Amino acid sequence: MQTSTPTEDNPAVPDVRERLKTGFAGGLQASWKLIRFVIPCFIVIDLLKGSALLDQLGEFAKPAMQLFGLPGEAVFAFLAAWLLNLYAAIAILVPLELDAWQMTQCGLMMGIAHNLLLEGGVIKSTGTKAGVVTLGRLVLSFAAGLMFFAAHRLFGVG
Repeated sequence: MQTSTPTEDNPAVPDVRERLKTGFAGGLQASWKLIRFVIPCFIVIDLLKGSALLDQLGEFAKPAMQLFGLPGEAVFAFLAAWLLNLYAAIAILVPLELDAWQMTQCGLMMGIAHNLLLEGGVIKSTGTKAGVVTLGRLVLSFAAGLMFFAAHRLFGVG
């Protein structure tokens, strides 16, 4: 195995200035990606909070979300977590003003099943059956949510 030795023409490790420049540029790029998702989601949910549309959609999802001890409006955060990322889900959860236990429940379930489209693509590229893995993550997320809610109701856990 041949290793390259640092020279002025071909440095193996960039100097500190170059690393800081690259790191800062990468950080700005990542921040911009997050801001593009988080701020619009937060604004839309905050504006819709208390509106007839959000209330109606929340009522529609209420029976399913009650299985996990959550209000119907939390379904929007789950959709964002499943389809986009956790940052978008958090932006939707904040204006809903959930209590600490409900936020923990969302974190547990979303931590298991999030960013399903992107991660499904990555999983598929490895030759694994992405649909099976994605379904497994959703089932595990629902099972964990049901168990955590049962523990909360029975023992006051959480």
